[in-house]
Amino acid sequence: MKLSVAEVGKTRIGWIGTGVMGRWMCQHAIQKGYPATVYNRSPEKTQPLVELGAKLAGSPQEVAQTSDVVFAIVGFPRDVREVFLGPNGALRGSKSGTILVDMTTSEPSLAVEIAGAAKAQGVHALDAPVSGGDVGAKNATLSIMIGGDAAVVAAVTPIFEAMGKTIVHQGGPGAGQHTKMVNQILISSNMVAVCEALLYGHKAGLNLEAVFQSVSVGAAGSKALEVLGPRILARNFEPGFYVEHFIKDMGIALAEAERMQLSLPGLGLAKQLYESVRAQGYGRKGTQALMLALETMNGVKR
Repeated sequence: MKLSVAEVGKTRIGWIGTGVMGRWMCQHAIQKGYPATVYNRSPEKTQPLVELGAKLAGSPQEVAQTSDVVFAIVGFPRDVREVFLGPNGALRGSKSGTILVDMTTSEPSLAVEIAGAAKAQGVHALDAPVSGGDVGAKNATLSIMIGGDAAVVAAVTPIFEAMGKTIVHQGGPGAGQHTKMVNQILISSNMVAVCEALLYGHKAGLNLEAVFQSVSVGAAGSKALEVLGPRILARNFEPGFYVEHFIKDMGIALAEAERMQLSLPGLGLAKQLYESVRAQGYGRKGTQALMLALETMNGVKR
């Protein structure tokens, strides 16, 4: 199949999903010099990109028709299936040699399915989920975990470099998604620890800003504490990453673990705690909103 390395000013990119992270990721690519066509179900969310010169498309299929590399970062596996494989999906609009890149955190099996469907049509496909949240997206410091053919990864790497700092090819189709599951499992129990620890400090009557100074730099430090700890202290629960999307990710990881006959009780507990966050109406808040659910459980009023 035809394949060429991405070139600034020449390679046309398509972008599907311009939300909390996608907007910034696409913006970095545009600012590097890649002409873009964009699509979002809520067209108003594409406006910052249109102002930078992006063309607005009416469907994922239309995006693909004018693009050499099509990226998507959407919400759930059902959305991934729709934007790539649906009747108005990107694959339907792709020509031979087009590269499809799913940057959503989704199911490994779906990544394999998309790769197979693409290959049958002379199209390349990668799964390339990311870690780093809204801060990483804004600062172009994301970690990008990639599954697919090595030559295709190399062809897209110049564009990946506009969005992230850690770009690693993990293996064949689905390997990027499996790696992202490892990432989410690591984060899940860590978030429980961050929120429980800060709640303990509050209940003990400590100055949490002073506590944070001490614990964030030692063995207890973590990226979650570094980035989300200050937001919790400021009572800022707006999303860098939605609770409902995190629950989706944990569900995928648990399903994969069951398929592999693995018992992951820590992950199961974390998911149940986050289900309580959603049940209390905070599904569209950031993952640090776990603190709100723990406060409610413990009758702590802030």
